[in-house]
Amino acid sequence: MTINIRAYKGISPTIGEQVYIDSSSVLVGDVSIAAHASIWPLVAARGDVNHIIIGERSNIQDGTVLHVTRKSEHKPDGYPLIIGDDVTVGHHCMLHGCSLGNRILVGMGAIIMDGVIVEDDVFIGGGTLVPPNKTLKSGYLYVGNPAKQVRPLKESELAFLKQSALNYVALKNDYLAEAY
Repeated sequence: MTINIRAYKGISPTIGEQVYIDSSSVLVGDVSIAAHASIWPLVAARGDVNHIIIGERSNIQDGTVLHVTRKSEHKPDGYPLIIGDDVTVGHHCMLHGCSLGNRILVGMGAIIMDGVIVEDDVFIGGGTLVPPNKTLKSGYLYVGNPAKQVRPLKESELAFLKQSALNYVALKNDYLAEAY
């Protein structure tokens, strides 16, 4: 096991088939990455006090931090971090103890906090702050600090959500081919 993929309290990250993980990223503890996902340079995913799940074909871009909230008397399950399938997380984002559905684009520099639920088919604009325990409804663009629902997504934007993930699958395949 490489130094950037480490166990914590006996729990090691689990990696699906054909996953690309850049050697500068760090994965610790209870982190599960599904098939064909990609983890780009300088990503930190720390599943130490709860678990992180990253779905199929999802991509976590450069400089993003993924973390969780511990279980407690007041919140017995804490807040794990769940990322669905076909999710694109832009550069330098912070995702903390939130749950993202499928086919979501998180714009560069966005911050999504504890207890947030993002339904399927959502665009979150760059620099957006999603405060704790907010729900972002399916089919909309959200921007701002704090996040506000701006408008319904166009058909072309909905199609792009899946295409963005597929673009990163192709790119990670190129990186994997060069590694061998």
